[in-house]
Amino acid sequence: MRATNSTLAWLAALALSGCGSSPPVQLYQLRADPPGVGALPAASASPTWALGPIMLPEYLDRDAIVRASGLAGLVSNPAERWAESLRDAVPRLLQQDLARLRGSDSVWRLPLPPGVSAERQLRVEIQRLDADSAGRSVVLHARWTLIDPSGASKPAVAERRIEVAVTAADTDALVSAHRSALWQLAQAIAGRP
Repeated sequence: MRATNSTLAWLAALALSGCGSSPPVQLYQLRADPPGVGALPAASASPTWALGPIMLPEYLDRDAIVRASGLAGLVSNPAERWAESLRDAVPRLLQQDLARLRGSDSVWRLPLPPGVSAERQLRVEIQRLDADSAGRSVVLHARWTLIDPSGASKPAVAERRIEVAVTAADTDALVSAHRSALWQLAQAIAGRP
């Protein structure tokens, strides 16, 4: 009986010591201001766009930061997490960036507030947003459609693959590259270099 109790006590101590060794969770945020972007010239009045829906692939709907692995794999480190869901962050930042490029009153997220009408609806599908398997770049692949709600003109569809180099071998640089990719997407949609 004594051997069993001492064995149980030893196993409990071993289990508790393992709990204390897990690394702390580090949260990462896609910052409001795109990296390296200074003040922009004032945007001229532009037709009003209604932004939405913005669709993201299911694999991005998680807290952990995802990286590619091999030809078809994805890996995540549970200790490195997004501070905000990408389903919330991407639409917010895209709207903010487009407003910065086109004018603050020219881009609204759906549903539109009372009294605001849009000349175009912008739908965006993010098809990929992750680091390559080597961790040297972040790849964003998106397709967007500008629709005339009146039906007077045919929808304009465009697609872009954006690759942003990761400047250092750490997660901060990786997250910064994600943010740069979203800024470049907004520039492409707005037709700005």
